[in-house]
Amino acid sequence: MDIAKLLNAKEGENIEFKEAKTDFDFEKLTRYACAIANSGGGKIVLGVSDRRPRTVVGSQAFEQPERTRKGLMDRLRIKVDFEEEIVAEKRILIFSIASRPVGMPLSYNGIAYWREGDMLTPMPEGEKRRIYEEGGHDFSADICPAATLADLDENAIAEFRKRWAEKTKNSRILTLPKRQLLNDCSAVDGDKVTYAALVLFGSAKALTKYLAQAEVVFEYRSSEASGPAAQREEFRDAFFNIQDKIWNLINLRNDKQHYQDGLFIFDIDTFNERSTREALLNAISHRNYQMAGSVFIRQYRDRLEITSPGGFPPGITPENAIDKQYPRNRRIAEILALCGLIERSGQGMNLMFENSVKEAKALPSFTGTDDFEVRLTLHGVVLDQGMLLLINRIGAETLKSFSTQDFLVLNAIARENKIPKPLQGGLNRLIELGLIQRLARGKYILSRSYYSSTGKSGVHTRKLGLDRETNKELLMKHLKLQGDAGAKLADLLQVLPELPRGQVQVLLREMRAAERIHCIGNTSAARWYVGPAAQTCNKLATNLQSVASPDEDKQ
Repeated sequence: MDIAKLLNAKEGENIEFKEAKTDFDFEKLTRYACAIANSGGGKIVLGVSDRRPRTVVGSQAFEQPERTRKGLMDRLRIKVDFEEEIVAEKRILIFSIASRPVGMPLSYNGIAYWREGDMLTPMPEGEKRRIYEEGGHDFSADICPAATLADLDENAIAEFRKRWAEKTKNSRILTLPKRQLLNDCSAVDGDKVTYAALVLFGSAKALTKYLAQAEVVFEYRSSEASGPAAQREEFRDAFFNIQDKIWNLINLRNDKQHYQDGLFIFDIDTFNERSTREALLNAISHRNYQMAGSVFIRQYRDRLEITSPGGFPPGITPENAIDKQYPRNRRIAEILALCGLIERSGQGMNLMFENSVKEAKALPSFTGTDDFEVRLTLHGVVLDQGMLLLINRIGAETLKSFSTQDFLVLNAIARENKIPKPLQGGLNRLIELGLIQRLARGKYILSRSYYSSTGKSGVHTRKLGLDRETNKELLMKHLKLQGDAGAKLADLLQVLPELPRGQVQVLLREMRAAERIHCIGNTSAARWYVGPAAQTCNKLATNLQSVASPDEDKQ
C-alpha cells in the first residue's frame, strides 16, 4: 500500500482517520463502518493523526483484527478486509469497508448512519428514499387503501414493542402511543397502513380481506409418500403472532442426535432453532406478495423444506445468496431489523450455512427453485461425527473469529470437494491454525486431530504418504527431463508451487537419502540430478577424458 498517498488522502465520507494509540471502541468503529458503507464504501485508518499534516502515531487497537473483521461483518453483513502496515516500527491498521447493497440503506441497531461533516448522524429520510428507488418498487411499502389502524392486532404490536425496546435498551418505546410507535417504525404513514404493517401486525380478519396470500402453511409428513400430510396447520395472522407457534410445532418432533467426545455425551437437535427461524424470516421478507400462493413449511423426519412464492430477487442466485443482499420487501425487512429478528443480515443465509457446518450436516440446498418459487431445504442428519469433534476442539474463541467462508472451506475439505476460488483466500490462515494441511497444488486435507478423533489416524498417514510419493514422482519427472543439465532448487519449487520451500527441501533430502537423486554444489547455483552422486561423477570423468584425448578413437 502507498502509505504516503494514504496520509495525503482527504478525510470525508469515504475515509476516516483515528489515532487510536492504545485502543478504540468497537461500537464506534461499527458506526463509522456503517456510515462509510452508506456512502459507497471506503477505509477506516487507525494509528494515524486525523489532522494535517498527518503523522503515523501507531495503534495498539484490535490486536486480533481477524476477530474485529468478523464482528463487523456479522453486524453489518457487508464485506470487510483489513491490512496491517508497519511504518518506522509503528503499526497502522486499515479496515476496508465495502459499499452497502443496492437499494438498501445499511443500518446498525436500527439506525442508518451517515456522515455530516465530522459528525455521525441518522441518514436523512430523503436520502433513504433515493436509495430505496435504486432497487425498484417495494410492494411492502405501498399503502393498503382500505385498511385502518383498527385492522392491526394489539398482541402483535405489543410483541414488537417489547422486542424493539429490548433491542435498543430504550424503555421510552414501551410508553409510546400506538400511532406514534407504528409511525416511528414506518409501518404506517399517519393513519395509512402499509402492506408491511398488514403482514407483521394484521389481524386474521384483515389479512383474509386485504392480503389473503400472506399465509404460512405447516405440514408434517412422516414419509415421502404423496397424499395428505400427517398434520397440517394454516396460519393467516400477524407474523408476530405466529412465529413462535410455528417453531413450537416443528420442535414437537425435533429428535436429538447423540455423539460422544471422551467421557462426555453431547446432543445435536435435528432442527436447529436459529437456522429454522432464519429460514422463516427469509421467506416472510423475500416472498412475492403480489403472487398467489402461501409460504409452505414441510417437515420430514430428516429435513425441512420451506417454499415461498416468487423466484430469487434480481441478481440473486443459489451461488451468491450467501454474499449478496436484495430484500424484495424492504419495509418488512427494516421493521424486523429494528427489533433484532434479522440482526445478522437481511437473509440470514450465512448463519444457516455456518450452523450446518458446525453440526456436520449437509449444507442448505436450493434444489427445486425456479422462476416461480424459492425452495430452501435445511438438512437435519449429522453426517460426520469427526467434524463435530473437530469443531468442538477448535475452541469458542477461535470460532468467534471464523467467517462463513472459513466454515465452508472446512466443509469442502472434509467432503473432499473442490474449494471454490472465492474461498481460497482464507486457506493460509486455516493452515496456520493447524486445522488443515496442504498436500500439493490445490489439494488439502483436514488436520491429524480430525482423523484421530474418529480413530482413523492411519488414514491421515496414508493420505500424506500417498501424496508425498506423488510429489516425489513429479520432482523426479522434471529432473529426468532436464537430463545432464540438472535443475536448480528454484526450478524444482516451480514444480510444486503450492508447497512451502521447506517442504520441497524435505522431499529432496528424502530422495537423496534413498540415492534416487543427488546434488552438486551448496549455494543457490547448486544443481540436482537423477541417480546417485557416483553416476554424475563417472559421467564427468568420461567427459573430461574425451576432452583430454580427442583423437584416441582414431589411433
